[in-house]
Amino acid sequence: MKKEDKGRIIIELTELLQQYPHLYVTDIEALNAEKTSKLRRLCFKQDVKLVMAKNTLLKKAMDNVEGTDYSELYSVLKGNTAIMLANIANVPARLIQDFTKDVKKGQEAKPKLKGAYVQEGFYTADDLEALATIKSREELIGDVIALLQSPAKNVISALQSNGGQKIHGILKTLEERQ
Repeated sequence: MKKEDKGRIIIELTELLQQYPHLYVTDIEALNAEKTSKLRRLCFKQDVKLVMAKNTLLKKAMDNVEGTDYSELYSVLKGNTAIMLANIANVPARLIQDFTKDVKKGQEAKPKLKGAYVQEGFYTADDLEALATIKSREELIGDVIALLQSPAKNVISALQSNGGQKIHGILKTLEERQ
């Protein structure tokens, strides 16, 4: 590969790393063409960018990213490397789990997580389950809204049910006392 081609690839990888906040370093070496195509389609549907990268070029691109130190991932940059980039933290982990759930015992599951940089923290291959259960920002906002709406829903349902008549009677009695 020519030096200018390598420079162009490093620039492209650097731009991708700056564009996406969550990075998963994976190994998809043993996948055949059919399974690789299936994985790429799943990634596309879930807005995950799947890119094959040479380890040395990826390391140089990681060095070029300002404000983020990827040095903890350097140790996993061995062998065949594909990176999964996403805006939502848990999507690539769930995708890996779903894709490998049908793997028979004794076979190695691919894609295989090597390491990840998620929500400004570093994770190893052993943390795949934890990464898949991390709630995304949108899920957390939904949970907070549901918690805030819960008391209001309880009051409204109490007023609409037979209990509402009891509450109305209690309020009327309290009003008459004053």
